[in-house]
Amino acid sequence: MIAELKNVSKEYKTGDQTIVALQPTNVKINEGELVLIIGPSGSGKTTLLSLIGCVIYPSKGDLYVDGNHVNTMSEKKLAKLRLNNIGFVFQNFNLLAPLNSLENVAMPLQLLGLSATETNKRAKAALKMVDMSDREKSLPKELSGGQQQRVAIARALVSNPKIILCDEPTASLDKGSLGVVMEELQQLARKGKAVAVVTHDPRLRKYADRVLEVENGIVTEVKDFLKNE
Repeated sequence: MIAELKNVSKEYKTGDQTIVALQPTNVKINEGELVLIIGPSGSGKTTLLSLIGCVIYPSKGDLYVDGNHVNTMSEKKLAKLRLNNIGFVFQNFNLLAPLNSLENVAMPLQLLGLSATETNKRAKAALKMVDMSDREKSLPKELSGGQQQRVAIARALVSNPKIILCDEPTASLDKGSLGVVMEELQQLARKGKAVAVVTHDPRLRKYADRVLEVENGIVTEVKDFLKNE
């Protein structure tokens, strides 16, 4: 187990109103598995992902990530936890346009203060893992959507995090690229990473080890999630 939510809920206050984004939730995320988090827009699935990713604090309950009690951590310690243990992959890739693939992947290591030699070595290794070594010098605009997403996965991997969190990583991809990217994520789980993917796309269920459904802020585990595929 790498992350655990114990009766965790998240609320936001807007004026006199209290909006409950996530009802009290008990969830465990384990190394070596790909967890799909499904649900309609506004259901609370991105809130759940943000909690696991230590981007926000819980309003109630206890959140543990890699043995750390997140509730009691300072913003600075939380940022360090994210940088060292969590890799993020987004729908729109979030690659920096002026930088080539290698430079984009190297960014997290530069933030960690690694030497140029070590940074270059690890960035090259990360690109190799997603079969993008031949596009090291390519700018994002020179890559297809699927290739850009694989570079984004390499960037998430480069600091060797224990958790990979993906927010709609295939929404901008065609069917062929979708398969390639999900197979990459599935392989990462097989190699011991904890992979959580937020999606509304039912085609991704076949890649999952577990499926969590979020609706109106309530999280339930889906049994027999391949039954109707």
